[in-house]
Amino acid sequence: MIATTALLDFAHAPHSLPAAVRADTERLLGDTLAVGAAGAASPAGRVVLAAVTGWGSGDDARALGVADRLPAPSAAFFNGFAIHCLEWDAVHEPAVVHALSVVTAAVGAAIDRRGGCDTAEALAAIAVGVDVASGLGIAATSALRFFRPATAGCIGAALAVARIEGLSRSQFDDVLGAAYSACAGTMQAHVEGSVALPLQVATAARAALCAVDLVRAGLTGPHDALEGPYGYFKLIDEGDLATYTRDLGRVWRIAEVSTKPYPSGRASHATLGTLAALRAEGVIAPDRIATIHAEVPPLIARLVGRPPMPEMSPAYARLCLPFLTALMLRDGMIDPRCFTSGQFADPTLRALAEKLTVSVDTNPDLNALSPQRLTIALTDGTRIERAIADTLGSPGAPLDAASATAKQRLARALADPAADPRLFDAPLAYLTQTEPQ
Repeated sequence: MIATTALLDFAHAPHSLPAAVRADTERLLGDTLAVGAAGAASPAGRVVLAAVTGWGSGDDARALGVADRLPAPSAAFFNGFAIHCLEWDAVHEPAVVHALSVVTAAVGAAIDRRGGCDTAEALAAIAVGVDVASGLGIAATSALRFFRPATAGCIGAALAVARIEGLSRSQFDDVLGAAYSACAGTMQAHVEGSVALPLQVATAARAALCAVDLVRAGLTGPHDALEGPYGYFKLIDEGDLATYTRDLGRVWRIAEVSTKPYPSGRASHATLGTLAALRAEGVIAPDRIATIHAEVPPLIARLVGRPPMPEMSPAYARLCLPFLTALMLRDGMIDPRCFTSGQFADPTLRALAEKLTVSVDTNPDLNALSPQRLTIALTDGTRIERAIADTLGSPGAPLDAASATAKQRLARALADPAADPRLFDAPLAYLTQTEPQ
C-alpha cells in the first residue's frame, strides 16, 4: 500500500498551487462550465433534468445552466451529465480520462450546499481531484474495459469533495474505499454509441459526493482499494500505481489536460482539426476531394471508427468519424444542432462521409491517441499528407485565442438564455459564490 498511502497523503495535504497550475485550473474550469451550460440545454439534458427533479426534495445545490435547484447528489448527477453529454469536455489524453467533468460536478454540488467556498480552496480541490483521476489512468497499462472517466473520475472526485468537506486524513482512507466500492461504468456504452456514456459520468459524480457523506456520517470503506487483491489495479485496470505517485506534487496533471475544440469524441479531433485548417486555407473543398485516409492508433479506430447510419442517435454520431468528417468538410465546424435525423439521412453528407477510410497503425500503446497520419487525394491528382503529432487542443497544440473564443461563443449560443452569465464571464465566481454578488 505504499503507493496508495502516498496518493492519500497528497490528496489530503494543503496545497498552494503554482501560478501556472492555478491559471490552467481556472481556464479549464471555465471551459468545463461553458460546455456544461450548453449540455444542460440540449434535448438529452432536458430529459435528465426532468427525471432528477423527481428523485427527492431539496434545493441546496444549483443545476448547471438552468434555474432549478436540486438536492446536492441530484445536482452532481445532472451537472456531470450536462458537462459530458455533448462530448465537448476536456480530457487528459494519455490517461484517457475526462477528469474535470466528474470532479467539477461533484465539487460544485459540495460547495453549493455549504454556501460557498474560498477560491484557492476550490481550485486546489479541483486540481487534486483531476490529478488523482488522471494519475490512475496514467498508471494503467491495459486497454479500456471500464470507462475511466467514471471509475478513475469517481475516485478523484470523491477525494476532491473530501477536501471541501474538511475530512481528516484517516477519513480519506475510507473515502477512497467507499468511492472504489461505488465505481461503475463499462465501455459497452461507448461501443454502442449510447447516451448511457454521459450517464456514467453523472453516476460517478453523485457516487463521489455520496461516498464522502457516508464516511462523514461514520461508515468506513476498504483501505487497500487500489493495490489490494481485488482492488482497482486487479479488477478495473492493470498497471502500477507507483508510476504515477512517484511524481506527486512535482508534476501537476491538470497542466497536461487537453481542451476540445469540437463537440465530438476526442479521438476524432486530429482528423477534424487538420481538415479544418486545410479548408480554411483554401487547400481543400468538398467537391475537390476524392478520398481521405486516416492511419491511426488502435484506440482511435476503436473509439470513432464506426460506420455512419441513417438511424443513428446523436450520441452515436458524436463518435462517428466519417459523419463528423462530412460535417467539417461541409460546414467548417461541428455544430451539435446538426445531430438530427434529417442530417443523418442527408445524401450529400453521406457521400462526403464515404470518402473517409480508417486503418490501424502499429502503435503498441493500447491507450494512445497519437500520433496519426492523414492522406488526402484530390480529384486533380494532388496528394496531401499530414503527420499529426499533437492533436489540436492538447498542450503541444493549444487552441489559439480565436478558436477558444469561437468555442465559448458557440457554447453560449447553445445554452439557455437565462443561464447565469457568470458561467461564461466569471466561472470561478460562479463556482465559489452560490449567489451573484
